[in-house]
Amino acid sequence: MALRTPESRASGNRAQDSSRLQNVKRIAINVFLVFHLVAITCWSMPFAGPLVRVVRDSVRPYIVASGLFQSWDMFSPDPKGINSYLEAVVIYQDGSTQLWSFPRMELLDMPERYQKERYRKYEENLENNVNAPLWPDAARYIARLTSSAGHPAKTVMLVVRWSDILPPTADNPNGRGPWQVNVFYTYAVKPEDLK
Repeated sequence: MALRTPESRASGNRAQDSSRLQNVKRIAINVFLVFHLVAITCWSMPFAGPLVRVVRDSVRPYIVASGLFQSWDMFSPDPKGINSYLEAVVIYQDGSTQLWSFPRMELLDMPERYQKERYRKYEENLENNVNAPLWPDAARYIARLTSSAGHPAKTVMLVVRWSDILPPTADNPNGRGPWQVNVFYTYAVKPEDLK
């Protein structure tokens, strides 16, 4: 019969500890996956029963902080019928102008899209009249970004460009209507806005 030496007992304890750690990791990963799947499923459901509402309220901080929020209305019952993007026309004190654009996802490579996806959601909400109180802040932000000490902005105009999404036809295989433009807000920049 072989005697167990202190070294063999320590080696056995390390193996046992390693096995326990692997089990704890596996359980933690599975708990996270189940939580994540339940959270996404309840958040994305097109109906809201009492249980779903309770789950939505409890997972809201996680969904919002991780940027995973998306409502069902993206798909139904009335999906978006236009392609649109925002720009700003900046008029400087010397009369020169500059066109400033929010990042457009279709013009960015994949790493940039991932990093700047929030701009798309911000844009979609910014142009909505309900969010008109945000317009002066957006204009001031753009004025600060585009101004320099010797070249201050005088006016910022927020512009939406859009094209209707139409059913594809032989004459219009892309299903896009003509581009239209609307200046939906004009802001007179004050000197204190550029500080």
